Amino acid sequence: MQNSQIDQEIATPDKKQIILVIDDHPANIQSINSILSSDYIVLAATSAFVALDICQQTLPDLIVSDVMMPQMTGLQLCQRLAQHPDTKDIPVIFMTSFSKPEEENACWQSGGADFITKPVQPMTLKNRVNAQLKFKAQKEFLSQLAFIDGMTGVYNRRYFDQHIVKLVGRADRVQCSLSLLLIDIDFFKLFNDNYGHLAGDSALCQVASVIKASLLRPIDFVSRYGGEEFVVVLPETDGEGAIKVAERIRQNVVQRQLTHEHSAHHIVTVSIGVAYYHDGIEGHLGLIEKADEHLYTAKKSGRNRVSYSGKA
Repeated sequence: MQNSQIDQEIATPDKKQIILVIDDHPANIQSINSILSSDYIVLAATSAFVALDICQQTLPDLIVSDVMMPQMTGLQLCQRLAQHPDTKDIPVIFMTSFSKPEEENACWQSGGADFITKPVQPMTLKNRVNAQLKFKAQKEFLSQLAFIDGMTGVYNRRYFDQHIVKLVGRADRVQCSLSLLLIDIDFFKLFNDNYGHLAGDSALCQVASVIKASLLRPIDFVSRYGGEEFVVVLPETDGEGAIKVAERIRQNVVQRQLTHEHSAHHIVTVSIGVAYYHDGIEGHLGLIEKADEHLYTAKKSGRNRVSYSGKA
């Protein structure tokens, strides 16, 4: 893919990006805010510890941080961020009065993406911020290409495996809801055997498209789990909410009216197992196992249905 194509794909985001500004002098924060607030959402922290708390609640797209601060320096903060999977890829631009090469080198060694000298010049700051955000978006776009299922266009199993671990960890850390749907196309082997693999590939793509269109929030996502199975991850969703999403998916697949004369329902349908992450489930593997149990129940009970039992 050419750079021009990449630039087109990562054009201006739909929503403003978030910049976290860290400085123990509020006047400096106000100055940076006046420069950036027209183009970005600017969050402020007067210490590295406050900044870490903010990152737990709202991940910024970029951090602009003073180097010399009491209790924890900007360099130490950058090292802390690099140790956590949720924050390790956030670029940090340091604001510094350093003039010695060894002091500048310390910024690079701590993991900083760039640094600007004080007093901060508005155009220099804007250009450095824009360059770092564009570079970050390019990396994310290229990385995302490796996570797309080549046939259906939804995320692949690799993407799911990496993100479910993070999301379960977040659910444990901040005590938020998380649900998972395991979806299987009913009698798909009979579909392939009777209509051929090209028709089967088309059916897979259409079901994937229906599932994706049925997810109404940007934080929800669908991955191809394997063969004719898909998995949907629903952050901040309890069991009751997950059932509603599952039923919407099931009904939308039915409404697509894809002919399958060798199915008991004469059209392509799906069975869905629902699992809600709570105290009775251990880790991401326990969540998947629970969804798989309910999927088996849905298929055993006649297919084209949603199965769930547990805490809502």
